[in-house]
Amino acid sequence: MEETKKNDDRILSVENVRTTFHTHGKSVKAVRGVSFHVNHQEILAVVGESGSGKSVLMKSILGLMPENAEVTADQILFMEKDLLGMVPEQLRKIRGKEIAMVFQDPMTALNPVRTIGFHLVEVLRRHRGMDKTSAQKEAIAVLEQVGIPSPEKRLKQYPHEFSGGMRQRVLIAMALCCRPKLLIADEPTTALDVTIQAQILELLKKLQGETGMSIVLITHDLGVVASLSHRILVMYGGLIMEEGLTGEIFYKPKHPYTRALLKAVPKARTGSRKRLEPIPGMAPSLVDPPDGCPFAERCKFACETCKNGIPQYRVYSDTQRAMCIFTEEELDAMEREVQ
Repeated sequence: MEETKKNDDRILSVENVRTTFHTHGKSVKAVRGVSFHVNHQEILAVVGESGSGKSVLMKSILGLMPENAEVTADQILFMEKDLLGMVPEQLRKIRGKEIAMVFQDPMTALNPVRTIGFHLVEVLRRHRGMDKTSAQKEAIAVLEQVGIPSPEKRLKQYPHEFSGGMRQRVLIAMALCCRPKLLIADEPTTALDVTIQAQILELLKKLQGETGMSIVLITHDLGVVASLSHRILVMYGGLIMEEGLTGEIFYKPKHPYTRALLKAVPKARTGSRKRLEPIPGMAPSLVDPPDGCPFAERCKFACETCKNGIPQYRVYSDTQRAMCIFTEEELDAMEREVQ
C-alpha cells in the first residue's frame, strides 16, 4: 500500500523505525519496526492505549530521545531531507522551525519563573532572527491567532496566572511562531475538561485550514479524532495494528484491536443503552514482547497461529491495511457467533 501513494504527496516518510531503551540491564523495545507517512495539509491521528509507543515514535523521529535510547530506521525523510543523516546541530535547525511539537502536559511545559512573553519572544528571536520589538509584536499576533484575549496584557503574565486551556493555547502559539510545515500535538487535550478539549481541537482544525500545515495528533481517545483527522494509525505494543482513512477506521475497522477500542467508546448521540465492552487483560511487557501479534492474549478471536509470529499486513485498499491473519468477513462471522 505504501508504494501506491505518490511520494510527492508526502511531507514525512518513515520506514522501519525501531526504538529500544537500555536500562537496568534490560532492553525495552518501545517501537518495533514502524513505517508510515504524513501527507501535505493532512491531519493524521495516532491512537492507542498508554504505552503503545505513540509518543516515543514521534520523539524518535525528531531525535528527542534520552541517551539510553537506541533508535534505528531504514529511512526518515522530511520534505525530501534525510533526518537520519543529520548531525544534532542540523536537527536543531529543523525542530521548532519546520517541525514543531506541542508537548503533553501544559501544566509543566512552561517555565514558571518566566513570563508568557519571554517564552514566545525567545522562540521568535532564536528561529526567525527577529529583534525584540518585532518579536513582541509577532507574539501578540500569534496569541490573538490562538484565541487568547488581551494579548498585550497576557505577555506580561506568568504561567500560574493562566488556566489549563489557556496554557495549552500558549504552547500551540509557541509552536506556530515559526510557521512550521508539520505540527506534532502530543495528547493536547490531556487533563482538560470536555468543553476546553473541544475548543482546543476546534482551534487545531481552524489553524490547519488557515496555515495549510500538516498535523500529527497523538491521543489515546478515538472519540477525540472522529471529526478532526483525515487518516488514523492504530498502535499497540510498539506496532501499527491498523491504518486507514478516518471513515474506514470508524465504519469498517479490520483489526480486532480497533474494533475493541471502538466498542469501549461511549456513543452519547445514538441513545443506545448497550453496555460498553472493556478490553480484558493488560498490554504486553515490551521488555520481553510476545513473538506473535501483541494483542493475541487479549483478543477473543486469537488462535495458535496468532501467537507464533507477527502477522503480515493484509492490504484492503490504497488507504487501509491491518496486521491480522483474519479477513474482515471471518471477523464478522466470529463476532456473530460470540454475540
